[in-house]
Amino acid sequence: MMFYLLYGVTFGLAATVQPGPFLTFIISQTIRNGWRKTLPAAFAPVLTDGPIAVLAILVLSHLPLIWMQWLRMAGGIFILYLSWNAFRAWKNYSFSPDVKGLSGKNSLLQAAVVNVLNPGPYLGWGLVMGPLLVKGWRESSINGIALITGFYVTMVSCLAGIILLFHFARHLGPKVNRAMIGLSSLALALFGLYQLIVGLKNIILPS
Repeated sequence: MMFYLLYGVTFGLAATVQPGPFLTFIISQTIRNGWRKTLPAAFAPVLTDGPIAVLAILVLSHLPLIWMQWLRMAGGIFILYLSWNAFRAWKNYSFSPDVKGLSGKNSLLQAAVVNVLNPGPYLGWGLVMGPLLVKGWRESSINGIALITGFYVTMVSCLAGIILLFHFARHLGPKVNRAMIGLSSLALALFGLYQLIVGLKNIILPS
């Protein structure tokens, strides 16, 4: 159970701090409208990921086990790609969010739309979270619950923390965000290599 919880926490952190349209939207809304109006947007992934997760699980649960191992390796490659992107973002970090055209109204709805149009959740659930959730659930429902809980509690908590940081500490916010990106890059590299090694081992030496 602890492995799945740790994996959920790690991927939740990485998914939160990955540079992209959703994080840019969150920071921009915070700077423009303050933390009170932006904080509800931290719950957008919980609302929008449901249909994506269900579709991924339905498809993955009917795949042969050997396909799951290939998907595991693909997920490992995808995680290493995220790690490399996070490393480049950490190395060349610059804080310049675009705040034009954003309104303080319905921040949760706007964030949900941004997240639905973001390819990240689809790739994450299709290549990483989905296969791992199916595997963990087959072993024990507690593993699946630990994975989901760790992922979403971490994501919502980190988003809320980023919102508060950028509101109350404008100079500290970018520095902390850069440090979180660096940490996520290292954690993703370790988990990506683990996924690749385990997937390759199960293909070469099936149990």
